[in-house]
Amino acid sequence: MNDPSDRYSRQVVFPGVGPEGQAKLRTARVTLVGCGALGTVIANVLARAGVGALRIVDRDYVELSNLQRQVLFDEADARAGTPKAVAAAAALARVNSEVAIEPVVEDFGPANAERLVADADLVLDGTDNFETRYVVNDACVKLGKRWVYAAAIASYGVVMPIVPGDTPCLRCVFPDPASAAGVDTCDTAGVLGPTPGVIANIAAAEGLKLLVGAREQLSEGLLWIDLWYNSFQRTPVTAPEPDCPACGRRDFPFLEGRTVRTQTLCGRDAVQVRPASPAQLDLPSLAARLETFAPVQHNAHLIRLNVDPYELTIFRDGRAIIKGTGDASVARAVYARYVGTRATGFPAHQGARLEK
Repeated sequence: MNDPSDRYSRQVVFPGVGPEGQAKLRTARVTLVGCGALGTVIANVLARAGVGALRIVDRDYVELSNLQRQVLFDEADARAGTPKAVAAAAALARVNSEVAIEPVVEDFGPANAERLVADADLVLDGTDNFETRYVVNDACVKLGKRWVYAAAIASYGVVMPIVPGDTPCLRCVFPDPASAAGVDTCDTAGVLGPTPGVIANIAAAEGLKLLVGAREQLSEGLLWIDLWYNSFQRTPVTAPEPDCPACGRRDFPFLEGRTVRTQTLCGRDAVQVRPASPAQLDLPSLAARLETFAPVQHNAHLIRLNVDPYELTIFRDGRAIIKGTGDASVARAVYARYVGTRATGFPAHQGARLEK
């Protein structure tokens, strides 16, 4: 039989971790927000490193197009439309049964953010949009939780570890959504497969430093990497901005739900619609009702059906992803027609007309 102590032996012999660092990892609780291209790599690294508990929060389900770069999923997951958090947890349980893995099939947002990070020693960014990152930042700054910002597109990406009260937070660097906006999206720029892997591994390394207490070894400021052009750049931002809306003025509009939550999903020709307040849908009853429109696939987490020209995936928490449009108003109308206005908080007249 293999010696259980051998699992982490190569990591323990590394002076930066050692036995004390490994003991800290074993008791650490981590929340990972998003489990796509970045998140699957981050989750894989942390589970293999031996963190004690890993909560994986993701709103989405596995599709065939994910398999190019999202390393914890396979074709069976895509065929079944398995929620990403569930598929990731199953894969990681086969890698390291010592880690307590909690899959959470929810949209990380104002209604659940504090609950999902309150008991975490570290929060890691595996998201694909700035709106969610601002919610992460608000929650972590408010609760004093360390987190690592990471983003990747095309062949380049960025990483920045954040220690509230010590380092700049996300809004010190990008005060509002307009300042974070860029010309590239995955629709226009695509994603080179190795890019999120490289960025995610660096983000995971910064997370491990935080967990073992290696504060002096943290990357300072924004680290930018472009794999295609072999460029590495660091933008030094070493101190919090005194007038930062979040860590300076303690204003948390994203956490308090003072922002719009309908999201166009990158590269998907799809829009996510989130109800005005969290819901708990009776999926079997809803599936039976929707069968009058089209054949329905469903499991314990979601319902899926095609009503030409749209594909609807409806989650237990009331969210839906409307595929076949990038127009948020059309997506809201589709939702109102097939799911109902009671769960959304949208006026009933928005379901009266669907633009094709």
